[in-house]
Amino acid sequence: MTTPAQAKWLRADTENFIIYSEGNEKSLRTFAENLQRFDATLRTRFALTESVEPNRLTIYLVPRGVDAGRLVTGKSGSFIAGWYKPDPEGSFAISHRENVVIKGTPQSQQTLFHEYSHHFMKRYAGAAFPAWFIEGFAEYYSTVDFTKDGHAEIGKPVYARAYGLLAMPKVPAEKILLQQPGEMRNSGQTDVYYGRSWLLTHMLYNDPARAGQLGKYIEAINRGEDGKKAATDAFGELAELDKELNRYMNKPMTFRTSGAPIAVPGKVIVTALSAAEDALLPLRLERISASNDDVRIVKVRDDLKALSSVHGGDAGVWFELASAEWAIDDEKRDKAAARAAVDKALAIDAKHVRANVLLGRILTADVEAKDDPKAEDWNAVRKPIALANRTNPDDPVPLYAYFKSFVDQGRRPPPIAIDGLARAFQLARENIGVRVTYAFALANDGKYDDALKLAKAVAFDPHDGGQGEQLLAQLEKMRDYSKGRASADDAAADE
Repeated sequence: MTTPAQAKWLRADTENFIIYSEGNEKSLRTFAENLQRFDATLRTRFALTESVEPNRLTIYLVPRGVDAGRLVTGKSGSFIAGWYKPDPEGSFAISHRENVVIKGTPQSQQTLFHEYSHHFMKRYAGAAFPAWFIEGFAEYYSTVDFTKDGHAEIGKPVYARAYGLLAMPKVPAEKILLQQPGEMRNSGQTDVYYGRSWLLTHMLYNDPARAGQLGKYIEAINRGEDGKKAATDAFGELAELDKELNRYMNKPMTFRTSGAPIAVPGKVIVTALSAAEDALLPLRLERISASNDDVRIVKVRDDLKALSSVHGGDAGVWFELASAEWAIDDEKRDKAAARAAVDKALAIDAKHVRANVLLGRILTADVEAKDDPKAEDWNAVRKPIALANRTNPDDPVPLYAYFKSFVDQGRRPPPIAIDGLARAFQLARENIGVRVTYAFALANDGKYDDALKLAKAVAFDPHDGGQGEQLLAQLEKMRDYSKGRASADDAAADE
């Protein structure tokens, strides 16, 4: 990866994305248009009328797959085609500019389209989807390509799955339908799981004899029916489905072409970063990629300290330094240094949204350390958070922080905070933390059906480590307890 001194980063703004790249303007503009066209393809598929996203996804284009791999793993030599992270600070994706083509579209584009399909499904599709379809859908749309005149070609083969489909032992359709990819015995079987999920999705989308079956199945899943019953009712006997899937694999593979060219909505605006932003961006990318790795965070903190001596007049530099310091483990972080850095950021830009939110977090830690915090202490916590929200009402982070401040205080959040949390969820449905918090807020207000719907939508997600299933179980327990208590109260009233 290039160093801050060498980097010449450009930024592309579209209706739905913010894209950073060190490539030339022409290639960045082409990439942005292609990605915006892919987004429009998905919006057409889901019949979404809104085309502009107020909370845009940020994408970082690094030079090579090994650069992406180092960011993800922290180790040199790791090659990764791309990565997506629904981060609490804001979802982002990392891709690279190497056009490695085995067959079909570039590997990096397929990975980015796969991950963006996950992001899109989580943010815009409110239904619950089983694990196999979550992956099958993403694989199916990963190979979307566009003709020179902008027609979308949808459903092309995923050649990267060919070996697993043709040479590896087959995973039966019943196992695909009823198990998670994490339940497979080894990486080879997991690869087959992804390939068979794509194949089943392709068959259900394109075989006229199977028309309507997928919708019937998804509806049954969302009614809470048993997975095997829902599959059997929609697809027929699963052993026969497996045989047909094997036959389908050996047929000529078809794909669909959109009836009209997919237009690129809005404009693509490409700008060069300032010297400070250009030097800062690789360090920000390292910080948000390092996550809980204290060794990496300390290193980037030290690099940010050095950068602050060069670009001390830039609020973003001081905010990143404060964020890196605050991200270090509680026992090792220098709280005073974090506070000093965030104060410097706000002295330069009093309305810096994320610096105000971070100040709220730092003040929360101070208040929680007091023996007897007062109401005015908590009001002081919320003051910078409220300013952040007024500055950018479409940023979900201040909205979530405002709600959480009442929870941290041990106080029932007022309606305005709950409304803000609902808006935060609307803006960042892919964020599991916001979803969980909002689901419990609804349940605490007695709105169990709405809360359970939020939980079911992620209950089968193979990416969240089982958090969705745990959330669903907890909410069902709360609902059952509430019903039992209500029944007991009714019985007591009748005596």
